[in-house]
Amino acid sequence: MSSFTKISICLISLFTFTIFLQTPLAVAADPLSYSCINSQNFTVGTPYELNLNKLTGLLDYLTQPSGYAQASISQAFGLGLCRGDVSSFDCLSCISEAGIEARKLCPDNKGAVIWYDYCMFKYLDQNFFGQIDESVVVSLLNVNNVTNNQNLFKQRNSELLGKLSQEASISSKRYARGEIVVDEDTTIYGLAQCTWDISSYDCKKCLDDQIYRNLPHEKIGGRVLGGSCNVRYEVYPFLKL
Repeated sequence: MSSFTKISICLISLFTFTIFLQTPLAVAADPLSYSCINSQNFTVGTPYELNLNKLTGLLDYLTQPSGYAQASISQAFGLGLCRGDVSSFDCLSCISEAGIEARKLCPDNKGAVIWYDYCMFKYLDQNFFGQIDESVVVSLLNVNNVTNNQNLFKQRNSELLGKLSQEASISSKRYARGEIVVDEDTTIYGLAQCTWDISSYDCKKCLDDQIYRNLPHEKIGGRVLGGSCNVRYEVYPFLKL
């Protein structure tokens, strides 16, 4: 995969106009989390703002077909990633919403990352493609601990997520899902996903760090969001068929 996508300003403008006409209304939902990842601000009306505006529209257009896209326009670099099981319609809705909200939540900031249940969206004023982003880690945990067979639950949970980390790292879409039975009353469902710009090795490293350093395994549900990978488990099915 090339490190960035070049495209003429004329073509970008055409894409942006077409996207405006075709983009569906995003599903109303609050972001899971966000981070303004660059302390520097840009001045309104500068080339960076104009390029970022075009990049946001371009990623709407490019992310929908496959669930992932990365692109750059001058010094504006960005990517969009949709959860591996969502439809192209839901992907486009989520990426469109994410691009708008990131700009609202981090106004005039040169970098931001935002996560929704269905997607993540990230931009920065420097080339971050191909590098693990360890600058932002967000853990979202169920407040309740497992009460029955806790040791077995932790063992099975670690087994499942470790397996998904390996599978996601060698998948062309850097995505894996699965489930594991703990006992007759409990099944754990999980997913692991990386952005497509990082290598197989870095994908597994990123996921393993999330799983074994940032994610408690005794909760009845939890997820870790990062700039290059994310992992989640629940005791109920949460993925689309």
